[in-house]
Amino acid sequence: MKKLLLFLLTCLLAIHLAFPQPPAIRYQVAEPRLADSLDISHYAKKRGLRAGAMVFGLNMGVWTFDRFILKGDYAYINMHTIKENIKHGFVWDNDAFETNMFMHPYHGNLYYNSARSNGYNYWQSGLFALGGSLMWEVFMENEHPSANDVIATPIGGMALGEVTYRVSDLILDDRKGGWSRFGLEFAAFVVSPMRGLTRIINGDAWKRRSTSGKQFGVPNVSVDISMGIRTLELKDEILDQGMGIATEIKVAYGDRFDTEETKPYDYFSINANLNFQASQPVLGQLNIIGRLSARNLVDKPKHYLSLGLYQHFDYYDSDTISVSSAKTPYKFCTPASFGGGFIYQYKGLKNWDINAFAHLNAILLGGSLSDYYKVDKRIYNLASGYSTKMGADFIFKKEVFAISARYDVYHMFTWKGYSGEIDWRKIEPKTLNAQGDRSRAILHAVGLRADIRLRNRLYLTGTFMNYTRNTKYRYFSDVFSNSSEGRLMLTYKF
Repeated sequence: MKKLLLFLLTCLLAIHLAFPQPPAIRYQVAEPRLADSLDISHYAKKRGLRAGAMVFGLNMGVWTFDRFILKGDYAYINMHTIKENIKHGFVWDNDAFETNMFMHPYHGNLYYNSARSNGYNYWQSGLFALGGSLMWEVFMENEHPSANDVIATPIGGMALGEVTYRVSDLILDDRKGGWSRFGLEFAAFVVSPMRGLTRIINGDAWKRRSTSGKQFGVPNVSVDISMGIRTLELKDEILDQGMGIATEIKVAYGDRFDTEETKPYDYFSINANLNFQASQPVLGQLNIIGRLSARNLVDKPKHYLSLGLYQHFDYYDSDTISVSSAKTPYKFCTPASFGGGFIYQYKGLKNWDINAFAHLNAILLGGSLSDYYKVDKRIYNLASGYSTKMGADFIFKKEVFAISARYDVYHMFTWKGYSGEIDWRKIEPKTLNAQGDRSRAILHAVGLRADIRLRNRLYLTGTFMNYTRNTKYRYFSDVFSNSSEGRLMLTYKF
């Protein structure tokens, strides 16, 4: 009976993959409107002193909490620790995966929005994020400054920061008052704390104006929220432990087929998977693709093709499921990645639309699960390299059905390793300056997705995704691993 249940479940899940491309079928949250010139000018004034003070104050506030509340060993600093950090220079640290690859970019988003909410643009705000990161790494800890943090924090922070800034802009409305205004301001503060703090400092949080205050107007935005079951590792003996509740959020902001407005992040997509499953991290997946610039190559009634520059943020995390499967299925990320991409659309069929894309990216910093490197809190290799992403959507024009396919490949190279004769028993985690095992990892993420309309904006969504990792080590045996996961969910398209 259990094998039959597993077979039926696998057949259902094989319909679809929960992967990070924008939803094939989109509904508009609100009617698009251009930004008012009064709103653009009102929030365009640059306030450098305030932005710098907010970055400085953020670091001091976090350090005060770490030093006097948490009493963390790393927070006991003085002139000697600062001189030692400057003298020694940067190292590769051994913090946990979620700390280095998500929490640091999130912290970078706070630096970024300290400047973004004070009149600075995408690129200028990134410099403030870099400055805040350097200040923290060199001055605010008694550990040697981290090379990977100074890459992931500002660059990943730019992706998270611009997304949260624009989402908060959708929420705010300066025309409102009373409890309605309070609710909007509170929600925007939760999404972008430093923007919320800026509005409190300058009084915009309660000032009523004749215009909405939306700096970007109301773009073409769609939001999909899905909830259902997730199965990780489709194996008979661990089916019970490997199942849990899954939630997926997809946001598409702007029009990827419109290149008239090509300021950074005029178009972006977000995909976030939240898991409520024993032993698994709550944040299982986060993907952001933000367009920085683009131009049309072909724009005809049946064919559309554009070439653009994009920023990518990819985060995939899982943990050991049970004693029956004593392995971590997958763990990889690219918090700092940029590249070129083609977007194609074909409208020559009577009942179907076809959308396709292809990206080639440089990975400035990435991470991949290691089979041998287990130092302090780190079980992954830091790396750089490149990735390719390809995918296509097949959409029935009456919006009752869509099927999508995706294939991502990541090539990650760990350059700074350690001696093959290392004695792990004598290793001091704070002084081992290594990216991880000298290795080359090739990761494949392959999957399918289907959405079937049940009624109005309610869809049945199924996903199946397969992850493979082939890591070739310099001093150890090579390892090949293969993991699968699937989701069966109900999706509401707002």
